[in-house]
Amino acid sequence: MFRNLTVLLRYFTFWIIFFFLERAVFVLYNTDTLNEVPISEIMQTFLYGLWMDASMAGYICSLPLVVYVVLWLVPRLSIPRKLIKVYSYLLIILFSILTIINFNIYREWGTKLNYRVFEFAFGSPAEAMASTASSPIFLTLLILAALIGASVFLFRLIVRFEIIRRGSFFIKLPLALFLMGLNFLAIRGGWQLSPMNESMAYFSLKPILNYAAVNTEWSLIHDMMNAGEKNKNVYAFFRPEEAKAIVKELYTPPAGENTRILQTDKPNIVLIIMESHTGNVVESLGGEKGVSPEMEKLISEGLFFDQVYSSGSRTDKGVVSVLSAFPAQGKRSIMKENGKQVKIPALSATFGAQGYSTSFYYGGESRFFNMKSYLLSHNYQEIIDRKDFDSKDLSSKWGAFDGAVYRKMLEQLGQKRSPFFSTFLTLTNHEPFDIPGKAHFPGDDVQNKFRSTAFYADSCLGAFIREAKTKSWYKNTLFIMVADHGHYLPFENLEISDPKRYRVPLIFFGDVIKPEFRGTRISKVGNQTDVASTLLSQLDIDARSYPWSRDLLNPQTRDFSFFNWDHGIGVIDAKQAISYETVGKQVIYRRNQGVPAEEEQKLLRYGKACMQEVYQQFVDY
Repeated sequence: MFRNLTVLLRYFTFWIIFFFLERAVFVLYNTDTLNEVPISEIMQTFLYGLWMDASMAGYICSLPLVVYVVLWLVPRLSIPRKLIKVYSYLLIILFSILTIINFNIYREWGTKLNYRVFEFAFGSPAEAMASTASSPIFLTLLILAALIGASVFLFRLIVRFEIIRRGSFFIKLPLALFLMGLNFLAIRGGWQLSPMNESMAYFSLKPILNYAAVNTEWSLIHDMMNAGEKNKNVYAFFRPEEAKAIVKELYTPPAGENTRILQTDKPNIVLIIMESHTGNVVESLGGEKGVSPEMEKLISEGLFFDQVYSSGSRTDKGVVSVLSAFPAQGKRSIMKENGKQVKIPALSATFGAQGYSTSFYYGGESRFFNMKSYLLSHNYQEIIDRKDFDSKDLSSKWGAFDGAVYRKMLEQLGQKRSPFFSTFLTLTNHEPFDIPGKAHFPGDDVQNKFRSTAFYADSCLGAFIREAKTKSWYKNTLFIMVADHGHYLPFENLEISDPKRYRVPLIFFGDVIKPEFRGTRISKVGNQTDVASTLLSQLDIDARSYPWSRDLLNPQTRDFSFFNWDHGIGVIDAKQAISYETVGKQVIYRRNQGVPAEEEQKLLRYGKACMQEVYQQFVDY
């Protein structure tokens, strides 16, 4: 009888050891990020993760346990042992693959593997492959082979399948039920009132340690099961009416006149949304010198907003934040959901209703993440994407490099009916960070590759502006440059919760700006969602359909911005910036330690209310 119990215990123990190896691989792969973290704190990830590992092991053991109980209670029944071996080996291979996928996902998205990865992979397979191209392929495959090999070796060493079927049925039955009850408790996480959830593995103010502690497979299964909860607000911090009141306090347009910076009421508008052009490569934002010299020239001659943050950390969210002034929605993406995205406004539709011709330029596939549906739903009358370029121009893994798209814009903008509203979403500054020609920053490390693609994107922008100045339409055109989101690069260890990862440039440029405002800085804390109201207010166009947008050129507009990621929110004003993790329910970042606690709590209250109300509107659409 005891030997039979050890068969199950050995199988359960093997999976606990497997998850230990999986976590160790994740930690070792991210040693650059963890180089300043004490080893004692890193080791706690294994302790705090053990509870969730046991839950996942319980899920895995469910099928072998049922087979074991049936064989034990019905001695004459025969079920091949090979069935459990094949089942186990398949899981070892699958989980090992998930482990290496997790490397790139954490680096790019700052979170663990989740359902959005598969939504992205199956919806845009070519783009997903391009996103992984900068990963070290040989090292990744070597780790995969080593993890599978070590796991198979340990499986053969630890697991046994000998079952002694002798004994009284009336003794075996209650023992079988007892074992099944223990397995259920392992899955549930124990007797406590709350069942197993990710917060049980959270213990640190450093997100990477919490993500290391969370069991990857358990988290992925839970995330996929909850992906269909579209009618539930997962960010319910307050009563609905209280959250609405807080948001109304923040976003009600202030009294008073805004600062009028334009010389014309109906300019052409060229909106350039720059892929991943983080403030960390813009010298005027405290970023590295020499990466964006052309942007520095535009800053010196234009109107520069130097305290602006992106709403999220992905392109699909950044495009919606800029064009529709609708903030990012945590794990969800409204661009992907046609029934919802058609209900939000967009600048293209607003300007189309004002008699503007509208066009959208993108060197890649416009169907990426359902973007084409979003664009067509919001009155982009012309969409130029990779299908409109010659094969010689499609030399990037994503499609056409930025330079080729700028050239096409220069060829075509003069043919547009004026006034025109034209948008360009750049793409070169994206994984795998390829450029045509020689890299400006030599080296194969991902940091210098990123610097080189950012430099290339910046040089293309400068060349475009210089050539545009020779065109007849230039003098009546307002150029707006803003990033779709920030990036962890060129740093090596910038966490997803750090506001530096969200700070982005916003520049208004062109001869339509009054001379006295050229070279001016606006240091009001804002968000990329504020582009809509700031622009429309200058043109005396009603901006009330953009309730999440504020006029940054109104002196009475308060300093405020908030951003979010899969597991948290960040909120910023003139005095403080804090980040709050919604799973661990704790503040994990403070820019200034000297801000009074009551002021910090008020700021956090604003951020929570905004996240709740944004998500509720997403649910209601």
